[in-house]
Order: sequence, then C-alpha cells, then structure tokens
Amino acid sequence: MGKFNFIDTEIDGVFIVEPAVFGDNRGYFMETFNENDFKNEGYDLTFVQDNQSKSSKGVLRGLHFQVNYPQGKLVRVIKGEVFDVGVDLREGSKTYGKWVGAILSDENKKQLFIPKGFAHGFLVLSDEAEFVYKCTEFYHPEDEGGIIWNDPDINIEWPLNEIEEVSLSDKDKLWKTLKDTNISY
Repeated sequence: MGKFNFIDTEIDGVFIVEPAVFGDNRGYFMETFNENDFKNEGYDLTFVQDNQSKSSKGVLRGLHFQVNYPQGKLVRVIKGEVFDVGVDLREGSKTYGKWVGAILSDENKKQLFIPKGFAHGFLVLSDEAEFVYKCTEFYHPEDEGGIIWNDPDINIEWPLNEIEEVSLSDKDKLWKTLKDTNISY
C-alpha cells in the first residue's frame, strides 16, 4: 500500500481515504494529505481553509451547505468517534437526495471526502470528539444553508442506539426538509 488507500463509495465523488500509518512503541506517523498522491489518483483538490471542532456525545452538526460558494471537505477525527454523512444535492445526479455515511475515529484514522454540491453533517458517538476538516472554499456565513437532520425523504440511518438525546444548535433545529429547501447545484 502507498501512503493512501482511496475507496470509492456508492455515491460518485465521495470517497474514503485510509492513510498508511507507521507506528512503533513510541507512537505513530501518518500523512493526512499529499497533493501529489491525491492528484495521481485523479483528485485535483485545492484547500483554502482548515477547521476544527470539539463536541460531546449526541451532538449532531448539520446538515450544512453553502449556496453560492459550495465547499468540498476532507474530514477526519483526531479524538473520539463520529458518524459522518454527505447528502448529494447535485442537480441531475442519479443519486440526488441520497446519502452516504462512514464511521470516522481516532482509531481507524479514516477520512471522508465530501465534494462540492453536498450537504454535510456528523453525529458524535463517543463521549467527546475532535473533528478536523480541510475546505476547498472559504466559509461565508451569509451563504449558509441547511437541511433538517431527520428529513424523512432522505432517511439517514443515524446510529442512535447509544445516544440518549440528539443535541442540535438552535440554527440546526430550524432547517427544513430537502423538498422544502429546493436546493440543487
């Protein structure tokens, strides 16, 4: 295996990245992004902003998107475990309105790439999680949109069996369904 193993998902453009981890009794080392390696796999990405968040168990952030300045995101967890989700909002896509999800953790070190034209969200499964992501576009607060996390038409299978209560921001409680949002890229 090279420095990265790229795994396609059931939605075109969304992929999982498994980095090669080199460890010994002192700890480990891994690359989390290498422009040349990604380009060699056909992923020509330019990142302009890195973000980090910390959340407790049951926090659900999302489903977020930017309307006029869509962001591609390479996401990973550096502490804890989350269920990360992307929802396809690309007009004319055969998977429009469909979702893909993956468990990301500090243990499995997997990353998920969510391309432009998707809504994104995650649910914290561990007691605490630190989440890091690289963005292909700057964040524009006035441009933000969202879809309610439990939209019945999208029907995301959130792993809620160990979650006593889903904790949402005031903003995330107010998002509408995809049908009522009428967004597509």
